[in-house]
Amino acid sequence: MQLPKLNFEDHFDFQIKRDKDKFFIYDLVRRTWLLLTPEEWVRQHWVHFFHLKQGRNLSSLILEKKLLLNGTTKRIDLIVTEKTVPTILVECKAPHIKITEKTFEQTARYNSVLGAREIILSNGLHHIYAKFNGEHYSFLPFEA
Repeated sequence: MQLPKLNFEDHFDFQIKRDKDKFFIYDLVRRTWLLLTPEEWVRQHWVHFFHLKQGRNLSSLILEKKLLLNGTTKRIDLIVTEKTVPTILVECKAPHIKITEKTFEQTARYNSVLGAREIILSNGLHHIYAKFNGEHYSFLPFEA
């Protein structure tokens, strides 16, 4: 399986295995093997980034949390918490998915329920980073 090189400064040592014609990646947070989809490839880079580069405990990372938004169940890719309070919402897209204003608005709607101070929207190649000040988002440069 040819995986794209993503836009992260560090190289992470992932555990990947093959079973017949499918590939799986080991998830440090859930301690299990997951089907290696393009979106999962991006999400696992962020898990390793927060844990290995920023030194956050694995217990501060919440993956694929369900969220109720306007009566519909949605799934948040990654939440970084501090003392169980959501601080960073990370929305992951597959590398071939273009990051647009519409995808940011989707993430901001999720955050209207969650209430994190920061949002990262990433397809692994491009990262959008925004801080919420209570009224609007400020977009800032971000190095992964």
